[in-house]
Amino acid sequence: MSDTEDKPLGSNTLAVRAGQVRSQEGEHSELIFASSSYVFATAAEAAARFAGDSPGNIYSRFTNPTVRTFEQRLAALEHGERCIATSSGMSAILCTLLGLLKAGDHIVSSRSIFGTTVNLLSNILPKYSITTTFVALSNYEDWERAITPTTKLLFLETPSNPLTEIADISRLADIAHHADTLLIVDNCFCTPCLQLPLKLGADIVIHSATKYLDGQGRCVGGAIVGSDALLGEDIHAFLRNGGASMSPFNAWVFLKGLETLSIRMQAHCRNAQKVAEWLSNQTFVKRVYYPGLKSHPHYALAATQQSAAGGIVSFEVSGGKAAAWKFIDATKLFSITANLGDTKSTITHPGSTTHHKLSAEQRLAMGINPGLIRLSVGLEEVSDLINDLDQAHQG
Repeated sequence: MSDTEDKPLGSNTLAVRAGQVRSQEGEHSELIFASSSYVFATAAEAAARFAGDSPGNIYSRFTNPTVRTFEQRLAALEHGERCIATSSGMSAILCTLLGLLKAGDHIVSSRSIFGTTVNLLSNILPKYSITTTFVALSNYEDWERAITPTTKLLFLETPSNPLTEIADISRLADIAHHADTLLIVDNCFCTPCLQLPLKLGADIVIHSATKYLDGQGRCVGGAIVGSDALLGEDIHAFLRNGGASMSPFNAWVFLKGLETLSIRMQAHCRNAQKVAEWLSNQTFVKRVYYPGLKSHPHYALAATQQSAAGGIVSFEVSGGKAAAWKFIDATKLFSITANLGDTKSTITHPGSTTHHKLSAEQRLAMGINPGLIRLSVGLEEVSDLINDLDQAHQG
């Protein structure tokens, strides 16, 4: 074997090459296999496929070549053994939790997570006798105290949505594994380009592929990455029977997104850093939340755990919701939408959008004050973005 073959491929190479199997046509770009089903050579081959005795395609709800290429590529980037693609980020969370848990089981979760995830854990899973205790993201004693004999997993986002709080993944992995539980990390904000939770001790990584993995706001999808042992049985069985499947077209779009993910994330981070620094010097801004600023309480941890600070910047303005809405409405370049991770910069008011179903008390406990605004900083000229924010304030 040559020296070249011995060397592992770099992440940028994996992002454009991993997982592809060319057909007899010799195509350079990955194909979209728009087929619901597959033909077997014999009845015996069909029986062997369905029984799991022979590998190969069966039905596109759970076996599709385009989806498989996306799964293999993302698994390679996350340093995981296996990936399961799903129809959305929320379905990725649902498949993971219902695949692993049963009635009577308990979850410990950070309270600083996406509002819809809070609703899933608080209002839907209890109907199936699965309960959750919420704790402060960076209070590790709270995590330890919340674990009970029925706790099966710890769940968190880092950085969190929308305040970009950072948790020490390695420390939480130690806490989880000492209690014989699993650690699940939502890596949506960072992507594998900026953070590798599995290498830091996490057991499963969750993605909303809708965000940075796509990068242009085109499709909805999700992904679960981890070991064969964790994903190959119960979680895959839930997907196969529950049907929360990613479409071949969406998988192909995400594949194209992965090819440019690294260079996009670098640009998002550069722009976000400059926007955050500008905001931090404005008198109308009460506080800026961005882990690339030394004022961020977890700046040092972010610098060691992530390769860059990310593309999400949140800030609080004086005057509460009325002032926040006025500012948002006055922007001209920023798109008013709750999506993030797009090449186009977006702006939203978390208290009335992404976290609006939470009670006022829950939002305040999470630090989501009425004057909070979240930016997803895109790839426009950063001077244009800053000028837009400046004129929005002046107006």
